[in-house]
Amino acid sequence: MKKAKATNPICIRELRIMIIKHPLLGPRDSSEFVYKGDASLLDRPKWNGQKSEKKFYEYGYLRKNPAGSHRELWYHEQGDRSWLVVTRNTISHEIEKVELARDIARKKKAKAK
Repeated sequence: MKKAKATNPICIRELRIMIIKHPLLGPRDSSEFVYKGDASLLDRPKWNGQKSEKKFYEYGYLRKNPAGSHRELWYHEQGDRSWLVVTRNTISHEIEKVELARDIARKKKAKAK
């Protein structure tokens, strides 16, 4: 039996599946989620604070693009519609930690009191 040859071997890449361990639903394929950006978006500046115009500009347009461990927002669009904060190595794509964004917000609010 002959092995089939690819028509364009340059286009063939190793397929890597990224599994996100959802805190409530268990392991899920990353295709169920939508990447929404840097998790620093959780720290929205106060609209009426000092230098609010500058802070909102930085909040909306200036992002770090680190190589290595990075906290990201992911939305579970094909599931329970939850928001997750995923700590992921941007070089290896290894997921280090997954948390519900609401839990992080609640902890932050409790510390502020």
